[in-house]
Amino acid sequence: MSSLLSHPDEISAIEFGTHSNPFAFLGLHPVEYDGKSGFVVRVFRPDADQIFVLEGKKEPKEMEKVTENGFFHLFFGGRKKEFDYQLEILVSGKPRFVTNDPFRYRSIVSDFDLQLWGEGNHHRAYEFMGAHPRTIDGVHGVHFVVSAPSAARVSVVGAFNNWDGRIYPMRKLIEQGIWEIFIPGLEEDTIYKYEIKSSGSNIPFLKADPYGFFSQNRPATASIIKSVDSFKWEDESWMESRTQLFDKPVSVYEVHLGSWKRHLGSNEFYTYRELADELIPYCTKMGFTHLELLPISEHPYDPSWGYQVTGYFAPTSRFGSPEDFAYFVNECHKNNLGVILDWVPAHFTKDDHGLRQFDGTALYEHEDPRQGEHKDWGTKIFNFGRNEVKNFLISNACFWLDKYHIDGLRVDAVASMLYLDYSRKEGEWIPNKFGGRENLEAIDFLKRFNEVVHKDFTGVITMAEESTSWPMVSKPTYIGGLGFDYKWNMGWMNDTLKYFQTDPLFRKYQHNQLTFSFIYAFSENFVLPFSHDEVVHMKKSMLDKMPGDVWQKFANLRSLYTYMFAHPGKKLNFMGGEFGQWSEWTEAKELNWSLVEMDKHAGLLKMFEDLNALYKNEPSLYEVDFDWSGFQWIDFSDVDNSIIAFLRFSADREEFLVCAFNLTPVYHKDYIFGVPEAGVYKTIFNSDSEHYGGSNKGVDEVLSAQGEWHGHPHHIKIDLPPLAGIYMKLKKEH
Repeated sequence: MSSLLSHPDEISAIEFGTHSNPFAFLGLHPVEYDGKSGFVVRVFRPDADQIFVLEGKKEPKEMEKVTENGFFHLFFGGRKKEFDYQLEILVSGKPRFVTNDPFRYRSIVSDFDLQLWGEGNHHRAYEFMGAHPRTIDGVHGVHFVVSAPSAARVSVVGAFNNWDGRIYPMRKLIEQGIWEIFIPGLEEDTIYKYEIKSSGSNIPFLKADPYGFFSQNRPATASIIKSVDSFKWEDESWMESRTQLFDKPVSVYEVHLGSWKRHLGSNEFYTYRELADELIPYCTKMGFTHLELLPISEHPYDPSWGYQVTGYFAPTSRFGSPEDFAYFVNECHKNNLGVILDWVPAHFTKDDHGLRQFDGTALYEHEDPRQGEHKDWGTKIFNFGRNEVKNFLISNACFWLDKYHIDGLRVDAVASMLYLDYSRKEGEWIPNKFGGRENLEAIDFLKRFNEVVHKDFTGVITMAEESTSWPMVSKPTYIGGLGFDYKWNMGWMNDTLKYFQTDPLFRKYQHNQLTFSFIYAFSENFVLPFSHDEVVHMKKSMLDKMPGDVWQKFANLRSLYTYMFAHPGKKLNFMGGEFGQWSEWTEAKELNWSLVEMDKHAGLLKMFEDLNALYKNEPSLYEVDFDWSGFQWIDFSDVDNSIIAFLRFSADREEFLVCAFNLTPVYHKDYIFGVPEAGVYKTIFNSDSEHYGGSNKGVDEVLSAQGEWHGHPHHIKIDLPPLAGIYMKLKKEH
């Protein structure tokens, strides 16, 4: 009987996990046997002692165990139509259990999904790729789909099948290189991986799900079944009112969740929900408009800070579940706080359970290390020309905006994507088809990413960390730009920090570093960043960078932040800088919060809070950030005294601020500045205020005098505090 119903060669292929099409053999199939037509049920369960076929209320029928390795079959003669059945499986020492047979289900991937996938245009691939709880024909289970075009076999494995890849081999949709299987009975929180056998090897290997929505906490590496369709959202008003922010105040607090605060004593992480209780009130009190989170996608190595990703669709389990992260975002929105994620399409980690050599070949990366490896970071580079990669990355961007209501994505290391010779010597890179150094496929990808995101998600912003002079990073793609909303102004950051780190005695020799940024300030839509990268690797903390004694260090830092908020561009500051962390940042412990109890640090913190409040209340400081009409020099020529002054205007030019900076410890009395209008000028901010730990020099208000100065028809005489910045505003008659 067995030789006719089930061919020995096919049985052997099933048992050794080499069958090219297990769905054509296992499960329910029509056969001719012993002159009768009917159906055969074939099952491979090496752990089973007995298996019975259950068919409604009919008497269970025991299957014949054909081989000792666990191959079973049973013939149903005279049947003309397929029928529903279940399997009752008996395993020694365990309770018998009833399950539905995965091999009786046909493919449920739609033709439309396959078409978009094949084109490289599937922007919602996460809706069918990965592991999705589904109910099919009244049966609950999980539908698994994964791309592995060069694999000889792909199986779903876990404790539910003793991690045996022979039991649940997947069906291959050959044309697209996609594998799928519906496994009845699996529930959320089940741990799983894919076992993959490449075409050139008989040794299978395990991979986490590239589209997995949750992962085990490191050092464990398996994926976990989770639904992302049932989060509770209460942010409708926020989402409906979300708009572009070019003429709005944007003050971003950059945060590494694992080291902002930790539990005292144990040094354990705060959870997403605990962070919602602590971090959100802190940010709202301080006046920030947005949180920017260092990458929270799953990553195996804490000192990578999240920039070496394995689970692109999984919020890291270090701080809780996907539901917990959604709760955190929801609470941010309820408190009028936007959430920006650091997103890393430039490279990925080499860890064996991740994307590297996913199906035994370079599916996601370039094969040639001259194109496919970042030596600086020890990571792999995506092959942006592959449809699998375009589907994966653009879907990933959309996933965070769609499922987690994220408000913006800051794209890390854009320069490394744009240039084929990035951080490479001659002979270590391959030119493009025109012989140039531009990565044409990456450029196309970045443009497409920005087009899709802005088309599909109203009010979402994108930022580029791009450290070169690549043109039109923040200009629309239809005029040749990359399509980002903003570009980090790395030149401003480097020049400004170099200037402020210089002893005031020698700043007159570095004056151009303070003023040079205004030459190109309006060439892009800039964000002014003092990020995490500036306070690590022996660069010192923001406070410790400043020259002089302790008083001068604080005064310099206060004037630096005052200058930043006055300079055109949106603002970003990394955690700890707002209260003057003395030590460099480390991901291994929390910020030194005890400092905020000390007067000088408390004063700095209060100043930062007041700056944020003033920034949001003064249209002159934010309405025209990206055009010359919002800015005018008063004077940049007093090099010897390291003094500069400029005007910031509102969009209608009805309001303006005088922003003046004295960047030496010398107090200047009756210093003269030209002003555009006559009247009383009131000091609305002074970084030297005693409330912030300053010497309290300066004037409260002053009456302008007739007489041209600095090209303006009027002038004012003011007292310039040492190492300080002041903002003055014309008092309007009401």
